[in-house]
Amino acid sequence: MDLTQCSDLTVAGRVIVQKGDGQFDTRLVHIDRPILRIPTLAVHLDRDSGTEFKINKQTHLLPVIATALKSSLGSDGPKEPPVLLQLLAKELGVSPADIRDFELCLADTQKSVVGGVFNEFIFSPRLDNLGMSFAGLMGLLAAVGDSAKFAAEKNVLSVALFDHEEVGSESAHGAASPIVTELIRRVTGDLQLYDLAVRRSFFVSADMAHALHPNYSEKHEPYHQPQMHKGVVIKQNSNQRYATTPATAFILKELGRRYNIPLQEFVVRNDSACGSTIGPIVSGNTGLRTVDIGNPQLSMHSIREMMGVTDVTHAINLLTTFFQDFSTLDEQLTVD
Repeated sequence: MDLTQCSDLTVAGRVIVQKGDGQFDTRLVHIDRPILRIPTLAVHLDRDSGTEFKINKQTHLLPVIATALKSSLGSDGPKEPPVLLQLLAKELGVSPADIRDFELCLADTQKSVVGGVFNEFIFSPRLDNLGMSFAGLMGLLAAVGDSAKFAAEKNVLSVALFDHEEVGSESAHGAASPIVTELIRRVTGDLQLYDLAVRRSFFVSADMAHALHPNYSEKHEPYHQPQMHKGVVIKQNSNQRYATTPATAFILKELGRRYNIPLQEFVVRNDSACGSTIGPIVSGNTGLRTVDIGNPQLSMHSIREMMGVTDVTHAINLLTTFFQDFSTLDEQLTVD
C-alpha cells in the first residue's frame, strides 16, 4: 500500500502575487491543516490488493479536496474562483484575483516526532535529505563559532543545498547547474586562482544512506550492513554511482579516528542496482575531490521516514571537524 494514500495531506509551495502598485511578489505558502486525501480503493472492490499492489499514476493518485456540493455552497455563480485558489488567497491575505501563478506540492500534515520505546528514533517526512542538510548547516555554524580555529582557517567554508536531486539534478537550481563553479569563480575572482582553488577544494556530498532493514536483510551486501546509531555511512561504488575514492574516504576516516566519531561503509550487492546522488554530478562537472556520505535511515522515499537520533549528533560532529581540520589534514596527505 502506498502510504501517501493513507495520509492527511496539505499543499505547500510558491505563489506569485500582484501587489497594489503593479509590482509582483513571490510568496511561500504552507497551509497548516489537512485539506486533501487520496482515498484508497476498498479491499472488497480489489481482492488482489492483499497480495499485489498496483497504481496508475494518472488515475489513482488524484487527491480529493471537496465535494461538488460543498464547494458550490455560498458560490455567487460560475465565475467563483476555484476553492483551492480561494484557500490560497485567504492564507496569503490577498484577493484570488491577485494570484497570478503558483507551484504547489502535496505535503504530509503529520509532524516530525521522536519515538520508540527509548525515544531513539526520528519519524519524519523528508529526512532524505533534510537530515544531512541540517547536519551540514549545524556543522558549519559550529566550526565558525570556534573563533580561534576559524581565525586560522585558510580556506573558504561553504554549504550548498540543491534542488531537484530526486529528478536528476539537471535544472537551474540543481547540482548539475553551474552553481558550484560560479561559487568558486566569484570567490577567487581570477582564472589562475580558480584553477588552484579547484585543486585544493574538497566536496562532501552528504545525502542519506540505506540502513539495514530487519525484515529485508538479504537486500544488503553481507559485509556492508549499515545500522542506525553506529555513525555516518561512507558510500562507495565501482561503477561511479558514488564519487568516493580511497583518498577522499581517508579524509573522513582519519577525522573519525582522531575524534572518536563512528563511521560505517556501504557497498551495494553485486546483483543489485545502485542508486546515486549529487557526488558524481558535481565531481564530474568540476573536478573536485569528492566523498559521498550519509546517515543511515529506513523507509527512504516513503512519506514517513525513520532514522536514529544519535546519528544526527554523529553527523554534526563529523562535519564540524571536517570544516575545522580539513586544511591541516590535507597538507599531510600526498596523493600521486
